Amino acid sequence: MEFNDIETIAVLGAGNMGHGIAEVAALAGYDVNLRDIKEEFVQNGYEQIEWSLDKLAEKEQISEAEAEDAFDRVTPYVDVEDAVGNADFVIEAVPEKMDIKKDVYGDVEEHLPDHAIITSNTSSLSITDLSEVTDRPEQFAGMHFFNPPVRMQLVEVISGANTSEKTLEITEELAQAFGKTPVRVRKDSPGFIVNRILVPLMNEACWMVSEDVATKKEIDSTTKFDMGLPMGSFELGDQVGNDVTFHVLEYMHEVLGDPYEPAPYLEEIVEQERFGKKTGKGFYDYEDGDGPDIPTDAGTEAIAERLVAVMANEVGNLVGNGVSNPADIDEAVMLGAGFPDGPAKLADDFGLDTLVETLEELHEETGHPRFEVSDGLRDAAEEGAYHGGEDEDGIEFTNIELRYPGDMVGQIVLDREARMNTINPALMDELSEAVDLLEADDEVRAILITGKGDRAFSAGADVTSMASGADPIEAIDLSRKGQRTFGKLEEADMPIVAGIDGFALGGGFELALSCDFRIASERSELGTPEHDLGLLPGWGGTQRLMRIAGFGRAKEIVFTAERFDPETMYDYDVVTEVVENEAFDERAHEFAADLAAGPPISQKLTKRAMLAGWEDIDAGLELEAQAFGHLINTDDLMEGITAFMGETEPEFEGK
Repeated sequence: MEFNDIETIAVLGAGNMGHGIAEVAALAGYDVNLRDIKEEFVQNGYEQIEWSLDKLAEKEQISEAEAEDAFDRVTPYVDVEDAVGNADFVIEAVPEKMDIKKDVYGDVEEHLPDHAIITSNTSSLSITDLSEVTDRPEQFAGMHFFNPPVRMQLVEVISGANTSEKTLEITEELAQAFGKTPVRVRKDSPGFIVNRILVPLMNEACWMVSEDVATKKEIDSTTKFDMGLPMGSFELGDQVGNDVTFHVLEYMHEVLGDPYEPAPYLEEIVEQERFGKKTGKGFYDYEDGDGPDIPTDAGTEAIAERLVAVMANEVGNLVGNGVSNPADIDEAVMLGAGFPDGPAKLADDFGLDTLVETLEELHEETGHPRFEVSDGLRDAAEEGAYHGGEDEDGIEFTNIELRYPGDMVGQIVLDREARMNTINPALMDELSEAVDLLEADDEVRAILITGKGDRAFSAGADVTSMASGADPIEAIDLSRKGQRTFGKLEEADMPIVAGIDGFALGGGFELALSCDFRIASERSELGTPEHDLGLLPGWGGTQRLMRIAGFGRAKEIVFTAERFDPETMYDYDVVTEVVENEAFDERAHEFAADLAAGPPISQKLTKRAMLAGWEDIDAGLELEAQAFGHLINTDDLMEGITAFMGETEPEFEGK
C-alpha cells in the first residue's frame, strides 16, 4: 500500500485520546470509523467530536462548513467487522493494558484487509510485543499522539523490531497530513522519547521528597520558575495522572531494571488513590484546597542540577542505545511537553562534565543504580556537548554576520546582499544559532536584526535555491522549519528589533513580524507577494500578521499581494516607527539600545505572559500574576523605585 491509497481510518477506542485522534483525522479529510466496545462509549466519543468541532468553529479556527464536513466523515461503530472491514489504516487507542490491546488485535485481524497498517497509540508499551500478536508485524508501528490530540503538535512514530521502513514512512506521512510533526523513535524502548525523559524526572522529584532532600514546593518552584519548565514536577504529575506515571514506571522497572524503581513517595500517593486533578487530590488538593500553590522564589541550584543531571542521563540512554539522537529528543520534548529548550540543550547549557560529576557523587552517596552514568552521557561529555561541543568563538557564519555594536545590543546582519538577503534553510540554521549565542551572552540584552546594504532587509525566500525541491512533503518541512526558526525570535527572552531598510517581502516580512518591534526607513517596502506566485505566507505570516494588524488588515495585505509603504504599515500597526533614510542606522541602534537598558527580568516575563495570553488569556493572566510576584523581590525593582524617587535614570542589572 502507498500513502495516497489511504482513504478510511479506523480508530479503536472512543475515549479522550481516541475521539481526539478521530477528530484530527476527519479534519484532515479522511473517512473515520470510530469504534468502542459499548454503544454508550462510542456515542459519548462521537458527541465529544461534535462539541469540539463546534468550539473550533465558534473560535473561527475552522468554518462552520468545515466543522460539518468533518463530523459527517466520522461514523460510530460497536461491531469490529463494520469498523475495520474497509479500513486502510488502524489507530488503536484503547486502555494502556497489554492484555486488552492484544485482545483487540486478535479481533481486528479477523476482518482487516491485508494491505492495512495497524498502529498503536500506546505511550510506553513494547511495539514489538504488540505487533507479534498480529499477522502483520512488518505493517505494525507505534503512533503516539499527545493529549489533547487536536492541539498537540507531536506524534512519536515508533519502530518495532519487525516494522518495515515503508510502514514507518507511510505513518510519518499520515501524521504530516494530519498537520502534526512526526518524530521517529528508531528503536522500541519503554517510554519512547518524551515519557522516557518526563517520567524519570517526575520520579526523581518524588525520590527527593522521600529522602528528605527537598520539599515539594522547593522542587516545583525550581522546575517552574528557575528552570522555566511549563509546570512544576508535582503539578505535572497531577495533570498527567499519578496512577499513569506509576504504571509507566512499573513497566520501565520491569523491562529496564532498578534504575526505574518507583519512589516511595509516589507509591504512597498512588496507594491512597490520590491520582491528581481527575480525582480531586494528588500531590496537591483540588477539592478542599486551591491546587498548586507554588512559590516563585523557593528553588535552589542544587535541585535544578540534580534534575537536569537525571534528564541528561536519560538522553544518554536514548542516544547510546540507538533510540534517538539529541536533536530529535529535544524537538520531541519541546513539542510534546512544552519545554522551552530540550533536555539535551539544557544539559549542554549546564555543562556535561558538571552533570557527570553530580551523578557520580549521588551514586557514591546513595548507591542507587538510577545515578549510574550512562555511556551516552559519558561519550557526549568527552565530546564537549550533546549538540556538537563547538567552541562559540570558533563558529563561522556564511549567511549572516554577528556584530556587537555596544550598549548591550547584539546585531544579526542578514549577509546575502547579492541575493537581496533572501532566506534559505542554511540562513535559518545560522539565524537560530546566532540567537542562541546572543541569548547566552550576559553582555547582550537586546537583539537588532538588519539586512546587509540598503536595498533589502530581506526580499523573501530564496526561490531559486528551492526550485529543485518541488516535493510537497519537503515543502511542508521547509514551512515548519521557518515557523520554528522565526518562533524562536518570538519566544526569545530579550526584546528583538527588526531594522528594515529596503524590501521586507514574503519570508523577509514574516521574519520581521516575528520580532517584537519593526523600525523602517522611508524607502522601505513591505508586503506578502505569495498570492502572485500561487502560494501563501508559510513561515507564520498568516497567523502573526492577523494578530498584529487585525483580521481585516491582514487579509488586505495578503490577498492584494501589494507592496506597502512604511507609513501605511505604521497606520496598520505593523511598523513601530518610520525613520528618515539618512538617520536609519543610528535610530535603529538607538531604539535597540533603549530596550537593552530596560529591566531584563521584567522584559523576559512580560514577553512570556503576552505570548501565553495570545492563545489562552487565562494562561496569560496566571503567568502575569506569577511574574508580578516574582518581580516584587528583585533588585531591579528597588533600583527602579530609587531612580524614580531621585529623578535619575535607573541602571538595571537583571537581579
